[in-house]
Amino acid sequence: MRIAVLGTGMVGKAIGGRLTELGHDVTIGTRDPAVTGAREGDLPAPLATYAAAAAGAELVVNASNGLATLEVLGLAGADNLAGKVLVDVSNPLDFSQGMPPTLSIKDTDSLGEQVQRAFPDARVVKTLNTMNADLMVHPEQLGRPHSVFVSGEDAEAKQVVTGLLGELGHTDVVDLGGIETARGTEMYLPLWLRLMGALGTPAFNVHVVR
Repeated sequence: MRIAVLGTGMVGKAIGGRLTELGHDVTIGTRDPAVTGAREGDLPAPLATYAAAAAGAELVVNASNGLATLEVLGLAGADNLAGKVLVDVSNPLDFSQGMPPTLSIKDTDSLGEQVQRAFPDARVVKTLNTMNADLMVHPEQLGRPHSVFVSGEDAEAKQVVTGLLGELGHTDVVDLGGIETARGTEMYLPLWLRLMGALGTPAFNVHVVR
């Protein structure tokens, strides 16, 4: 599958690298490929502008900073996202007041919903935003089952994403329902941050036992 990963941070590199290993044709989107290439050095997939990466992709992964997500997707272009599965793994974390960060969106809205409203022709699926980058792409590291969630309006898009999650090694995928259910997974982040502090590691996840 031709996949655009928008973002060159830890999450973008992890997802882009792993999807490339799995045989997908990955392009990493960035604002300025020349500047990013000079700064980052070796990356796991070729660089392109956000717009060029999205235009050539069948599926787009938003791995950008949550506060910049709408801007990044705007640079990718609504026409380049229309009709495509848009996997949103970002969280609306605000670090302006230091650590721990707060949520810039909560309770009555979510970043996932804002993305879907801003790009109504994209098929947005929120997932993977409840764990760290290593576990996103190598869930087997914990040595036991754990859960990943999907939220979105398009059933077929969620099936595509569930298949991709299976390729990454996720065995317990919980479909929460419509995109409004992204509120729950995004609002889990304050607890995740406290757990990371209490456990002294980001290498953990939740498992829904039923």
